[in-house]
Amino acid sequence: MKRREFITLLGGAAAWPLAASAQQPARPVIGYLNSRARGDSVTALAAFHRGLKEAGYIEGHNVAIEYRWAEGHYDRLRVLAADLVHRQVTVITATTNPATLAAKAATAIVPVVFFTGDDPVTTGLVASLNRPGGNLTGVTTLNVEIGPKRLELLHELVPGATTFALLVNPGNPFSETLSRDAEAAARALGLQLHVLQASTEGELNTAFASLVHLRAGALFIGNDAFFASRSEQLAALALRYAVPTIFAYHEFAAAGGLMSYGSNLKRSLSSDRRLHRPNTRRREAGRPAGLASHESRTHSQPQDRQGTRTDHSVAAPGPRR
Repeated sequence: MKRREFITLLGGAAAWPLAASAQQPARPVIGYLNSRARGDSVTALAAFHRGLKEAGYIEGHNVAIEYRWAEGHYDRLRVLAADLVHRQVTVITATTNPATLAAKAATAIVPVVFFTGDDPVTTGLVASLNRPGGNLTGVTTLNVEIGPKRLELLHELVPGATTFALLVNPGNPFSETLSRDAEAAARALGLQLHVLQASTEGELNTAFASLVHLRAGALFIGNDAFFASRSEQLAALALRYAVPTIFAYHEFAAAGGLMSYGSNLKRSLSSDRRLHRPNTRRREAGRPAGLASHESRTHSQPQDRQGTRTDHSVAAPGPRR
């Protein structure tokens, strides 16, 4: 998944509320709320700055940015979001659904531009994609929605396996939804599915060790910001325990994991440049009610650890032993 292309776009999207404050003497301030740690977001942050630059804004020159990092601790997000609102930022950029929910709970006035892998309508972020209403707008990749498809692809790779495992982060407020959808997909495929939980590096090690006792033939890693930041550790554990594993993010396959399958943001967004341009139309109290949320339904082909696309009918390389 080309996350950098989206974060570049997100930077441009965050710029549109700044235009409304351009005539004010004070320098506009962006509140950047992220579920991950700064050290895990270097590439994404560089792309975000690139998007701002393309929209005419440079940090330290004509815009300031207040960064807040939850470092994988979702329980910190509400306090971090409230702090940004207290500092009277011009706009909040929130990555991941938990961060966006925290921003929404913190303010009904400050514009919020979000990036989420969930359906923003069913999760209560916006009223609709075309007319989001309120103070939120953004882009969804619907990566959570295609979770059952990942399970199906994994089943095609190891058709002889009847016991699978799903790894979720219990701290993620949408882990129950992901688990429920995966269990329904497993039943439809005639598979037994064990749900494992982990929210720390140590718990990841424990979860993978339990795969041996469960005799799981394959592993499906659920969408989560903490997991995304530990792609290299997850790939190493999958190789160590020789378990075929699929994840949403390309970084996992690039680090040696068997397979990734997620939204192809570059293709789906290249034809729609609306969010790259700062919106100069004035809105009452800076509310983005009229700016439609963008839904990305273009997904990349599955990729194996060599970074090559794998056709549904051709199995990717098996785990190293």
